Amino acid sequence: MTTTQVQLERRSTQRFDFHLPVSVRRPGSPDHEGSGFTQNLSARGALFYSDFPLNMGEAIELTLVMPSEITLAENMRVRCRGKVVRVGPPAAGSKCAVAVQLEGYEFLPEATAPAADRLPVAPAANQENPEVPGHRLRPLHLG
Repeated sequence: MTTTQVQLERRSTQRFDFHLPVSVRRPGSPDHEGSGFTQNLSARGALFYSDFPLNMGEAIELTLVMPSEITLAENMRVRCRGKVVRVGPPAAGSKCAVAVQLEGYEFLPEATAPAADRLPVAPAANQENPEVPGHRLRPLHLG
């Protein structure tokens, strides 16, 4: 008699496979920034590859253009604040896989984006997130 293993899905939001450029930095370290690319994104987390040195439990900020499938509006430039929950060994070259649990995010105004990357500013913060009932979009308060 064989038993099949049941694997429970712990994610509470839909994950989207997007390979997007992302900039990475530690909060309070604006001069030291790395880059990478995402493998997948959700409203509460991200998996990305980077050669920027990170450790599990470390606070980080990611800046990227969130696609409309996640924002449920237009593509928007977003700064996400999160905590590293997993760092995998380098898979290809020197880039490590980094899983981040997102704790907050802010939509960046058009003026902070380079002219080529300018996108519309998001609707008012603290609005209901239709993807996750009861969850509100919340701005990231720096400082």
